[in-house]
Amino acid sequence: MFLGAPTNSRRRFLHQMGAGFGAVALSALWRMDAQAAGKPAVELDPLNPFAARPPHFAPRAKSVIFLFMVGGPSHVDTFDYKPELQKLNGKPVPDSIRKAVNATKFANVFHGCKDELMGSPYKFSQHGQSGLWVSELYPQVAEHVDELCVIHSMQADSNNHAPASYQLHTGDIRPGKASLGSWVTYGLGTENQNLPGYVMLFEAGPLGGAANYSNGFLPAAFQPTRLRDTGTPVLDLLPPPEFADGQRASLDLIRELNLKHRETRPGFAELDARIASYELSYRMQSAALEVGNVDTEPDYLRRSYGFEHSDKRTVSFARKCLLSRRLVERGVRFVQVYDMPDKDGWDAHGDLVKNHTPRARWTDQPIAALLSDLKQRGLLDETLVIWASEFGRTPMMQGNNGRQHNAAGFTIWMAGGGVKPGQRLGATDDLGLLAVESPVHFRDLHATILAALGIKNDNLYWEVSGRQERLTGVAGSGKVIPRVLV
Repeated sequence: MFLGAPTNSRRRFLHQMGAGFGAVALSALWRMDAQAAGKPAVELDPLNPFAARPPHFAPRAKSVIFLFMVGGPSHVDTFDYKPELQKLNGKPVPDSIRKAVNATKFANVFHGCKDELMGSPYKFSQHGQSGLWVSELYPQVAEHVDELCVIHSMQADSNNHAPASYQLHTGDIRPGKASLGSWVTYGLGTENQNLPGYVMLFEAGPLGGAANYSNGFLPAAFQPTRLRDTGTPVLDLLPPPEFADGQRASLDLIRELNLKHRETRPGFAELDARIASYELSYRMQSAALEVGNVDTEPDYLRRSYGFEHSDKRTVSFARKCLLSRRLVERGVRFVQVYDMPDKDGWDAHGDLVKNHTPRARWTDQPIAALLSDLKQRGLLDETLVIWASEFGRTPMMQGNNGRQHNAAGFTIWMAGGGVKPGQRLGATDDLGLLAVESPVHFRDLHATILAALGIKNDNLYWEVSGRQERLTGVAGSGKVIPRVLV
């Protein structure tokens, strides 16, 4: 640890003095990771690391809401209609498709599956002027297909949950790298200096844990802050009542002591950032309480999201979606929303209907309301909404009417934020097993998200041990997906 880092005694002093933000989830700002000593691509103000920074070129989007469906929902049961799969229900995989898949790195997709195709138990129909196909699992999202750009040819490098999830979040199947939200706030800062730039909303969280959303080697200022959609948005946000009146005086004293400490240690930008973090935490006390109070929204709007739904898990996800709108409306740069309320997610290795039906019910109405709400407020044009997971699922049966993981070809969609709406891009084969038309790697998805925000992905890096680390890998690796952005 570098000189000037806060000691445990100082932390105890802060708590005892009633500063009230010891666990504001910005506690990471009290320590700057030693790995973050490299050369940045972005010039940061150490006293205000969240200051808004200009993009490389005119952006289409200002903010991102990333809806992460944990565990791998089945694309062939949601957005990728395969009539041939329905015809071949109960039959083995055709030799032509098996050979095609075995000739790729995705040959392990057959492991754990029966050689028996399982047609979707859900009905599909076309919607909107675009005629995009959506299953009966998502009837309300289907009403918004003319706002969606659906990509049917995604591929991941791992067929296991944690590595694939890490790759979607950080660009690498290994833990330890910086997450998409951290990269975005590092590159652009945030437009609301009273709120964090990168916020997470979840109950159980993603498979693989905190390595999905870590700041990695980036400065700790760019870690996310977890907000709660019920009760106080951030635990320990407010000081104990007996210390509240003296809080400002306590902070002023702490600042004075830190500045004196700094005088003898010139060049320690990390100490400047730590001093600034105390002030940000103080400002958050009112801003976070205000933004987190979703119950102040009109009754009709809360009903549209699903606040009065009989299923409490629908209500929970509805609150998260409405809170995400309130956050981007106030200038928060990146909001990551996880739908997972339990340990299983969409991981339907058996009884797909029992798994997928309730999870679609929990998410359909809130997501549809979010899209409507953003559009009605004029925010959809400047907010990039992404619906994605770490992979899809196989058309072959596993266990008792379940499906195995499928990283060889699956579906995501995007809306708003400069995305060309009402179109489908790429394709899997006739069964939905392998991406055969315009395969898309996660690095290309990341390059596209950054481009929507006005960032050249090759120009966004952090130097670690003499090497430029990027979200999209080695320079030239990530390419913006053609035809996605207007």
